[in-house]
Amino acid sequence: MDTLFDKEEKKSGLNKGLLIGGLVGLLLIAIVVLIAMQRPSMDDQKAAVLADALREDSPQFQEITKDIIIGTDPDKTVQFPNSLNGLISMSITGNIRNKGSRTLNGLEVNAAVVDQFNQVLKEKKVLVIPTQRELLGPGETIPITLAIDGFTKDDDRANIRWKVTAIRAQ
Repeated sequence: MDTLFDKEEKKSGLNKGLLIGGLVGLLLIAIVVLIAMQRPSMDDQKAAVLADALREDSPQFQEITKDIIIGTDPDKTVQFPNSLNGLISMSITGNIRNKGSRTLNGLEVNAAVVDQFNQVLKEKKVLVIPTQRELLGPGETIPITLAIDGFTKDDDRANIRWKVTAIRAQ
């Protein structure tokens, strides 16, 4: 009967297993964050790809870009309202064709939505190669799709203009 009325003493303090597990978990999270911070940002990666690319002021640029044909696919280009802010977004689809004799390993294009007076309403630059595909060989075609946001109902979205802004060829 003595055991029935004896009070058990509760052990207070930290559980050592729980403490060690928490510290190991915290250490693993810190290692993952450090590894993620070592990767370059998307802008840095894009800059590295286009570091030795030809730009508009180069005579070689004009020679290569005359063989790049970009066309808009009007059947797949759509506009849709954004329910959050009442603005309109456009999903623009096109095709890029390399009719030249060089293989392209870097290509940046600018898509601009213009009004009927050719004034740019919105534009967006996109790195197509090597992001969507590693290379674009002679005679090959690659589809391109991008979204441009922020149009109002009153914007005169008359046309889409494509322009090659940077190119790198083998």
